[in-house]
Amino acid sequence: MNNADVCILIPTLNEATTIGELIKDFKNEGFSNILVIDGNSRDGTAQIAEAEGARVVLQTGKGKGQAVIQALEVIESPYVLMVDGDGTYLAREAPSLLGPILEGKVDHVIGNRLENYSPGAFTKFNLVGNRLINMFFDLAYGVQLKDILSGYRAFTLESVRELELNKTGFEIETEISVECILKKQRVEEIPITYLPRSEKGVTKLNPVKDGLRIGSTIYRLAKVHNPMFYFGIIGFFFIVAGLFTGTFVVFQWVQGITRIPLSILTTLFIIFGLQMFIFGMISDLIVTLHRQTVSLILELNKQRK
Repeated sequence: MNNADVCILIPTLNEATTIGELIKDFKNEGFSNILVIDGNSRDGTAQIAEAEGARVVLQTGKGKGQAVIQALEVIESPYVLMVDGDGTYLAREAPSLLGPILEGKVDHVIGNRLENYSPGAFTKFNLVGNRLINMFFDLAYGVQLKDILSGYRAFTLESVRELELNKTGFEIETEISVECILKKQRVEEIPITYLPRSEKGVTKLNPVKDGLRIGSTIYRLAKVHNPMFYFGIIGFFFIVAGLFTGTFVVFQWVQGITRIPLSILTTLFIIFGLQMFIFGMISDLIVTLHRQTVSLILELNKQRK
């Protein structure tokens, strides 16, 4: 493995307590090309990173996603290892993540934290939330990935530049995972160690708010990959609402009370729900035909070459 071809990408925001030691650890592993993109930290993170010999780029916008997108525009190394700057990941496990990439077996490697996390690394709430989000992702995309929210990843620069990344916040890992599936890239998960955050460090993640945003990202991006799932959920909720109001209407009718407006609303709920399922089936057919057309075009291009 030629470490000079690997860029260690570290997005940071107020990570003064851990960034210095993290850079030292990567240097001890033989990595000298370290890029820290700093979100204008107020605790001296950028200065510490520069003192340890890392290249520091100040973020022009806000949010982890924007930082990653900006960093990918300036990186020139063919291989990238992205890691959070909070000291929860081990530099010595970098070769395990880079191995399948450098061997050309896959395009993207995700470090799976959920296989080997240290006590205290996750709260029970965060652990349950992570597993629910991964289950939701598997259901939406039909691909079994165990830790789509991991911040420790390896990929080729060529493959990541194929991805259409737009998310500016903590949804960036989710968007990267989704885009890899949409672009049919080869993805592999490698078990890694996950450590508790430093007691002096303050998490920027809001479990409820960011969890909802991540779930929303998974759902909205499923529209072009699994439209039956996307429209089916909408249809399901409308039909459930129709059954709920319909049960009340029937119960009242048995008692001799007629609820005409509510009966009309019930009918509209059920009709709209059924229409959503029909839209899903039609969209799914269109997406399938589109994929077949694209595959045929790619195959013809290969034959011409």
